[in-house]
Amino acid sequence: MNRPDKANQGSQRFRSIKLCIFFSGLSVFAQLYLFQPLLPMAADHFQVSVGDTSLLVSSSTIGMALGLLFFAFKADSYSRKSLMVFSLVSSALLTIISTWIPSLSLLVGIGVMKGFVVSGVSAVALAYLTEEVSALAVPAAISMYLSGNTIGGMSGRILATLMAGEFGWRNAILIIGIESLLLGIIFWKMFPESRFFNPQKTDYHQKIKQMKFFLTNPYMLRLYFIAALLMGSFVSVYNYLTFRLESPPFSLSHFIIAFIFLMYIFGVFGTMIVGRLAKRFSKNNILKISILLMLAGALFLLSENTYILIFGLGLFTLAFFAAHTMASQMTALYARRGKSSATSIYWLFYYFGSSILGSGTGYLLHAYSWNVFIAVLCIAVIMGLLLATAQTPAKEMTKA
Repeated sequence: MNRPDKANQGSQRFRSIKLCIFFSGLSVFAQLYLFQPLLPMAADHFQVSVGDTSLLVSSSTIGMALGLLFFAFKADSYSRKSLMVFSLVSSALLTIISTWIPSLSLLVGIGVMKGFVVSGVSAVALAYLTEEVSALAVPAAISMYLSGNTIGGMSGRILATLMAGEFGWRNAILIIGIESLLLGIIFWKMFPESRFFNPQKTDYHQKIKQMKFFLTNPYMLRLYFIAALLMGSFVSVYNYLTFRLESPPFSLSHFIIAFIFLMYIFGVFGTMIVGRLAKRFSKNNILKISILLMLAGALFLLSENTYILIFGLGLFTLAFFAAHTMASQMTALYARRGKSSATSIYWLFYYFGSSILGSGTGYLLHAYSWNVFIAVLCIAVIMGLLLATAQTPAKEMTKA
């Protein structure tokens, strides 16, 4: 019997894969950060501090980190499609249930659960694409997935802000939950089953050996901490910028603030630009320059002029995505073997940085001021720059 061919560009199978993988990214990231623009409303509703409401965002990213750690060991034990369908449908149901939860602590608990289940998509999506799509078509498929991630994160925030302003923040959650459930059902019906993967038992001894190597390797540890510091700073800005823009001297409406999240488009540009530059220049130099630009963008956020602040946000966003693209590439390239272990630890630090720094800076902002908040973020970014400066050129990894 002839072995089936991998999906080629132009084929119906490839079109179905590309569309569904886009929908999966759209659903995951719309849900993961939907509370971000709703934090001021939630703070008023529950009568709690900025830092307390930030747990609504951090809980999902903590759940995501824990889920990615779990699936680093268990993802290959399940059917790729079944795992992704379960993740998309169950997370959407949890989002819908969130609409009627009366207590902040219960909402935070559901956030952890939602982040955990939705991590099943991130854990296997790229593996599925490299297994099922022909080598020439893989970049187009991955680009579609990453576009879904970015557009999902951006559209979820914009839709949540607009819907909350019109119908209230709980109804905004319900609308995004229903939208995500519909995307999950479409994915279930249209996404092709794996042809080149069968569930298999995990070699736990090998996985632990690989992870131990990466966690004791100075080069990799620096990349992991860079990911944590930069992602924590990035999420902090987007968590609390709504509070800043609602207050004097800006006093912007919900409708205007919603479109501030269009700055995410600059993230797509950042990824594209460094993708081209990496072919000509040192990845570590690109990483250092990107972090420097991120620092410059953060300093512009101190301005009380709306246009200067928006320019700073655009620069900050572009530079973050550029730095994140480089750091994640450097992680994957260094690990010639055990790539899944190396990248799962990267995402673990990435999301824990988002959770810990993302909530911690909220308490800081509540206790002090926006200027102190930005100063602390600048210190975190400078620490990331120092770690990047200390990097030595990567050598091929042969031990793990």
